[in-house]
Amino acid sequence: MSESSPNFSNRFPFYGPQGRLVLVDSALEAVSRGSTTIGIKTPKFAIISSQIKPTHPLIEPSEKIFSIDFHAGATGSGYIGDILQLIDALRLEAQRHRLTYETSIDIDSLAKHLSTFLHNYTTYAVRPQAASMILAGADQTGIQLYQVDPSGTFFRGSGFAIGQSSEIALDVMTKEYRTDMTQEEAIELGEKAIEKALGEKPIVETGVVTQNSFRKLPLEKT
Repeated sequence: MSESSPNFSNRFPFYGPQGRLVLVDSALEAVSRGSTTIGIKTPKFAIISSQIKPTHPLIEPSEKIFSIDFHAGATGSGYIGDILQLIDALRLEAQRHRLTYETSIDIDSLAKHLSTFLHNYTTYAVRPQAASMILAGADQTGIQLYQVDPSGTFFRGSGFAIGQSSEIALDVMTKEYRTDMTQEEAIELGEKAIEKALGEKPIVETGVVTQNSFRKLPLEKT
């Protein structure tokens, strides 16, 4: 039975012939058309960077780097409305944990909460969130970096790239990544990876996580 047949679209929960979730695949396709976005982690810090797409001269560009708590930040690629909803979900969970336990939430728990939030959209007849997220933070286990996809699948690692031409960006990062990079070198590598992916000099917004805090760097327009 083809995906274009009437009976196919009525099947729940919308599995394709290869056993893949059609709506999740569509969400991932939307992510692949979004801003090129990267994350890089070393033992001492992590950076998250995202391309700011050009807009009409009279329109301010959308914010791409978000503070979740004093020790964590996040960015995403895909539909900006979905990204903002996921940012709100992360912030709410971080504040709920702080009010309940009087401590900051660990990054693994934050990633798992986002994973569960996204996975719930795949089990009902609703549109999955068309956004992949990169989450960076510091907790008692050290510096952490996660990627969470629309299916709810999440990964922990030292480097991620999502969005437009992310394979090219990830290849650049993989070849030049070093655990002893300085913050300046990591920021330059992130900008280089995004530039290589796009084939042009982009405007990039960046956030930095250290053991003490998360901060968003001033935006430098080129």
